[in-house]
Amino acid sequence: MASSTKSPLDFLGTNPITNGLSEVYTSFQERRAKLGLSNPGTVETVAREVQRDVLATNYMFSGLRADLTKALSLSPLFQVSHQFAMGERLSPYTFAGMYGNSKMFAQANMDNEGNLSSRFNWRWSPASVTKTQFQIAPGGAQDMAQFEQEYVGSDFTASIKALNPSFLEGGLTGIYIGHYLQSVTSKLALGLEAVWQRGGLTQGPDTAVSYFARYKSNDWVASAQLQAQGALNTSFWRRLSDKVQAGVDMTLSLVPGQGGMMGGGLQKEGITTFGAKYDFRMATFRAQVDSKGKLSCLLEKRVAAPVTMTFAADVDHFTQQAKIGVAISIEGAPEEMQEQQEAMSAQSSPNIPF
Repeated sequence: MASSTKSPLDFLGTNPITNGLSEVYTSFQERRAKLGLSNPGTVETVAREVQRDVLATNYMFSGLRADLTKALSLSPLFQVSHQFAMGERLSPYTFAGMYGNSKMFAQANMDNEGNLSSRFNWRWSPASVTKTQFQIAPGGAQDMAQFEQEYVGSDFTASIKALNPSFLEGGLTGIYIGHYLQSVTSKLALGLEAVWQRGGLTQGPDTAVSYFARYKSNDWVASAQLQAQGALNTSFWRRLSDKVQAGVDMTLSLVPGQGGMMGGGLQKEGITTFGAKYDFRMATFRAQVDSKGKLSCLLEKRVAAPVTMTFAADVDHFTQQAKIGVAISIEGAPEEMQEQQEAMSAQSSPNIPF
């Protein structure tokens, strides 16, 4: 006669309290699944349509730049690049390498002065990914280490990030950030960001909480960010046609006056930026103007299959300053991809400018 062994956790299956909690959780998950909510993205990309896609701010540069990229393989992705530059805040030479497949992504850059920056991501599952970033500079004054764990659910995204974490001083120091963005309806998503930081054991920890909202319709997106420092950022993006997008981004903040917090009180400072993006067959044009009188434009033109020209210019009417940047990018691909690009270029008409 065989004897049955009982696990110490068997009582959880017969406990009325745990059964009740399990039923409530199951019912909640079923109701949640019936809403058909989609993943809202991350807190860092709440205003991505305006700040990353339409506006040219993240793409602007001044001076001359040449990028030479060679893809050694496509599956897995493995490529190296050389960048030669001359201009404001541009390193004369930078070497970069990139490797990626379905599980991992690795990238590293090193310039002529020995500044090294690297990224490494490892995907544990379709929903869970670990991200790391390191920055090492000669002298160690600007060294940085960042670790992040991100979980992408069906209708939410949660992550926790640590910048320069350390226990070497006998206590916890560094910057720790938690993000959470949840879809409330099929169009509305709400989220928050919590920050805990401590520069050293002789200093007390500082905490801050910021709030985010994102509303997405069929052809327009509106977002708002209320930051802990009292700054308010709002953006509005709209698709005007298949090739034209437009957006406006506004930031309003409260800063101490000339006499400081006690003498001068708080003063309002803000900036509003209007931008538009035009997608042509072989080119992309971005233009923007802000409330401080700065006009910027960026044109990316694919001259041939492996060659792209970029022209950037901005004019500040208040300071009477102008900057111009010109770049050429040449991409080398494996032989099978080069044959496909040459075939596509032969079919397109070179007389059409855009």
